[in-house]
Amino acid sequence: MKNDMILDKEELELLNELEGESFVDIPLTKSEKENYTSYAKYTKSLQEKKQTTIRFSVSDLAIVKSKAKEMQAVELMILILYIKSLYLKKLKSKVADVSNAR
Repeated sequence: MKNDMILDKEELELLNELEGESFVDIPLTKSEKENYTSYAKYTKSLQEKKQTTIRFSVSDLAIVKSKAKEMQAVELMILILYIKSLYLKKLKSKVADVSNAR
């Protein structure tokens, strides 16, 4: 184990139990196993790549091409970065809305 790791109280307890062989493995119930399986499937589905078609005007394409040339990058990378930044802004605003509602 690395000496520079910082562990919280729960992690430290778990580590001590594992190293001291006092850890008792309690099998999951059928319903718990089904829940974790569905969580894993959902998480995996979020990571799948799906083909998407995006339509935009010729003037928008010209802007993307000039920005790509300026940054010495491929147009597709510029579009991906822009879409991700828009998504993150939308996600942050949803989180802020939920936080403000509380």
